Amino acid sequence: MDRFDRRASTEAGLAVGLSLVSAGLSVGTLVVAARTGLPLGEVVSGPARRTALAVGFSVLGVVILAHRRRHRIGWLCCAIGLAQAVDGASHQYARYALASAPSGRAGVVAGWLATWTWAPAIGLLLTFLVLLFPDGRLPSRRWRPVAWTAAGSMAALVVLFAARAWPLRGPSLLTPVSLLEFAGRPGMVAGLVLLASAVASAASLLVRLRRAGGVERQQLKWFAYAAVVSTVAGVLPAGVPVPVALLGLLALLCLPGAIAVAILRHGLYDIDRILNRTLVFGLLTAVLGLGYVGVVLVLGQLFGGLAEHPRSWAVAGATLAVAALFRPARRRVQDAVDRRFNRRRFDAVKTIEAFGARLRDQVDLDTLTGDLLTVVNQTMEPTTASLWLRPPGDRSASQSGD
Repeated sequence: MDRFDRRASTEAGLAVGLSLVSAGLSVGTLVVAARTGLPLGEVVSGPARRTALAVGFSVLGVVILAHRRRHRIGWLCCAIGLAQAVDGASHQYARYALASAPSGRAGVVAGWLATWTWAPAIGLLLTFLVLLFPDGRLPSRRWRPVAWTAAGSMAALVVLFAARAWPLRGPSLLTPVSLLEFAGRPGMVAGLVLLASAVASAASLLVRLRRAGGVERQQLKWFAYAAVVSTVAGVLPAGVPVPVALLGLLALLCLPGAIAVAILRHGLYDIDRILNRTLVFGLLTAVLGLGYVGVVLVLGQLFGGLAEHPRSWAVAGATLAVAALFRPARRRVQDAVDRRFNRRRFDAVKTIEAFGARLRDQVDLDTLTGDLLTVVNQTMEPTTASLWLRPPGDRSASQSGD
């Protein structure tokens, strides 16, 4: 028992230590970015992204290991956080140091690290996290070649880029070049193999989702939903406005947050409601947005032609039209989404609405009792359903249905 406690304490201390290292490097990245005088938009869309991923995954790893000892996903999150932190810190410090002292040793070492630390930072996130989620094991033995291929391609990229960048000095270390130009054909092949491994890892997630049921299916839904949101946020260009960049930064944190919910199983079944609301409001925003633009264009064309700035009364009319259409459009979109993606809920709503219509006209108590039990069975699907009625007097009656 003492040996087990000592080992658990050592593992917890190691996880916390890795998290503190990642947090320290992330804070240093933001401090150096502020000293270089970068605009706020570039900081948010550049160093802050790596910092958010590093801190988010590091904290997530510690939390998972605190509740699930020796969980592989927890250690993998710690490794991803550390890799992201080293990658971000080396990039930012190299830009700062090489700009002031191109031949400085610290800047040269940081620039050399920046040329190859991206490979494990990206590879662990896109391949092994997807392959091993949610239980820390591969879906089956058939996926072992994918794991070995991903590990080999990452190792090859690290060795090729590290060897190629070692003789270089000065700002040329950070000059953006193509993969083929920098590492040659071997580097290009290794990059394509890593990309193929990421695609295969995504396919393994779909295979898991088709076979899974119960808790594991809900876990995979959380992960898939957050992965889509984080991917959309990750491809935002660097020149977007600051509010959009901040929203993208928050969206990136959806992935570690969703993994925490999935592994710790707190609020696990809320994902169905989140998916439903996302589909409904996404489609509603698209429909109303297109309707708004269409009304402004039509009114502008009918009364004076199109101009660079639309007339204020046309904008006001389009706004009022969209506001009037919001509730009916939302109801129709909700029905369409439920009919296509949540047929069980759609059928239940229709059954209850039909029962409510019959309830207004039906006066026979026995018929209403049978209808009520039928509605409960169809909508909630209980093992048994019973209804007890107490008429005037001391006698009681009951009716049951299975």
